[in-house]
Amino acid sequence: MQKLSSFLLVALAAGLFACADEHPQADLVIRNAVIWTADSANPQAEALAVKDGRLLAVGKSFVVTPFIGDSTEVIDAAGRFIVPGFIDTHVHFITGGQNLRSVQLREAASRSDFIARIAAYARKQPSGTWITGGDWDHQRWGGELPQRQWIDSVTGDHPVLLNRLDGHMALANTLALQLLGLDEQTVIPDGELLQAAGRLTGILKEEAYYRQLGKLPPYTPEQEEDFARAAMHYVAAQGVTSVHDMNGFGDQQVFERLHARGELITRIYSFTPLSRWQALKAKIDTAGRGDEWLRRGGLKGFVDGSLGSHTAAFFDAYHDAPGQHGYFVNPADSLYTWIKGADRAGLQVGVHAIGDSANHVLLNIYEQVARENGPRDRRFRIEHAQHLLPADIPRFAQLGVIPVMQPYHAIDDGRWAEQVIGPGRARTTYAFKSLLDHHARLALGSDWFVAPPVPLLGIYAAVTRQTLDGRHPQGWVPEQKITVEQALYGYTLYAAYASFEEDLKGSLQAGKLADMVMLDHNLLTIPPAQIRQVKVLATWVGGKQVYRAE
Repeated sequence: MQKLSSFLLVALAAGLFACADEHPQADLVIRNAVIWTADSANPQAEALAVKDGRLLAVGKSFVVTPFIGDSTEVIDAAGRFIVPGFIDTHVHFITGGQNLRSVQLREAASRSDFIARIAAYARKQPSGTWITGGDWDHQRWGGELPQRQWIDSVTGDHPVLLNRLDGHMALANTLALQLLGLDEQTVIPDGELLQAAGRLTGILKEEAYYRQLGKLPPYTPEQEEDFARAAMHYVAAQGVTSVHDMNGFGDQQVFERLHARGELITRIYSFTPLSRWQALKAKIDTAGRGDEWLRRGGLKGFVDGSLGSHTAAFFDAYHDAPGQHGYFVNPADSLYTWIKGADRAGLQVGVHAIGDSANHVLLNIYEQVARENGPRDRRFRIEHAQHLLPADIPRFAQLGVIPVMQPYHAIDDGRWAEQVIGPGRARTTYAFKSLLDHHARLALGSDWFVAPPVPLLGIYAAVTRQTLDGRHPQGWVPEQKITVEQALYGYTLYAAYASFEEDLKGSLQAGKLADMVMLDHNLLTIPPAQIRQVKVLATWVGGKQVYRAE
């Protein structure tokens, strides 16, 4: 009898240990929520449990109850809506943070407002400080480009180089032009210095602008880290838990320093300039691809410029500028050489293409490289994919190319795009629905600093296509509107797929990273026009709360 009792005690103890292993104590449990999981096998849940940064369980409340212990934080969501953490697939992260610290021109709605904002900012800066950033948009005051004479008298001894919100042109004041060594005789290949009556206006386009950036006084490491922190906290308040950053090696070093000190609160997939693919390959060979916080492996190139600066490359001329077609900022043969080498090295390639000619040529290059290098899971990306030939739309899925698109641009450009390209080409502009109908995996983002890094605004834009000026209440090109759920996938699971991380994040499933967002309304049940008013209540990255609404 004593032997039997001893046996039963041992068996009971073993069972208890087994239960403890089966149900470890969670760090966090959220109950009484409406959870959209992005998991087709378990699309909606009401509770989840988190331990050590990963999801233990997602499902009904009884599923997570066994994981609650004495030290578990338990949150009653009171019916709030929870989704996977938003992934912004295209940002210029530290530049966005720097612009948060700079003069704010995005909302300047008139010439006088533009000048007044610059004047007020300049008065607060130490003497001789360069004034950069800005994000101005001349379409907000009727389309007249600003000129250096507008701001010379209010900027004093401050050199000024303020970019348009698309990042493809900038305004310099007279002092900046002098310091940069630019005059009416300056010629810069693949760029343009605008003139009027034989004098520089101060507008620099494409390479004429980009080549000046290296001449500016460098930021200190402390300033760069401050910009990165500002960016992380700003996007956390928008529900963004991961970004795909396009700014290259310099910004990677900033992220590496912050990561080494445990200061990252945003997960980063970092891109490097395409022409430097060999340097990226060498970096990966020596340091690896990184971890769940900071990963490298993407390459970013350019085919053309932007629509707003008339530098996007089209087959037909611009509707408002006969004879102008835009242009390639890199020759097709150079793109082919870089892409083929990078792809053979096992690197992911994403290339900026705006106009229909740029997209067509890039798809051709991708097709040729895939054929020559042979089958592999390469996940080529086209960044923006804004204006497409109808015949090119099915090619994305056929070639396995991911369209990485920014819905906010559609409701911004939609105010004026038809004046620039005509109504015919507008039918396949920001062709979200057509791409999905042809089975492309649509990944969504913002292009911050160019546009706000606000996924809720992006979802609103993709679903309603109601332009910022309110002139298209049924949506601009309404046949390209998509559903809320399709847009959610674009900011979650398909966004994770675009960086080879769909097994790690992008959906709320046991074993995946506990990156999630709580919203004050259910996006699937409210009228789509109200999505832009929805508030982020809380954001978690790896189960740690990085933002809470006050």
